[in-house]
Amino acid sequence: MRFTKDHQWIEVRDDVATIGVTAYAAEQLGDVVFVKLPEVGRALKAGEAMAALQSVNMSMGLNAPVDGEVTEANTALTDTPELIAQDPEHDAWIVRLKVADAKPVEAMMDRPAYEAFLDTL
Repeated sequence: MRFTKDHQWIEVRDDVATIGVTAYAAEQLGDVVFVKLPEVGRALKAGEAMAALQSVNMSMGLNAPVDGEVTEANTALTDTPELIAQDPEHDAWIVRLKVADAKPVEAMMDRPAYEAFLDTL
């Protein structure tokens, strides 16, 4: 699992990347009341808006951390957005992308580096 500075995690297996928000992001959001997911089949470029989370406190836009095509969106989150707070780094994944090149993921932070980054906030 790797992490971005905008508090997303990404895990690549074969050529499929599973992406979600970190426990830190989930804590900052509080009670999530709405999740907007991307459409399956949508092609995304790294940095492009792909999803959004809204809580009673704030909203958070999620950008694709890598180029890819949406193969699956976690539709359970639309009916049960509170899953984000309960298990953000596992069952509450947001989207799965088929990636052509997973090399950019290797340059992202591992957990110790991400935790050190959090200490600077």
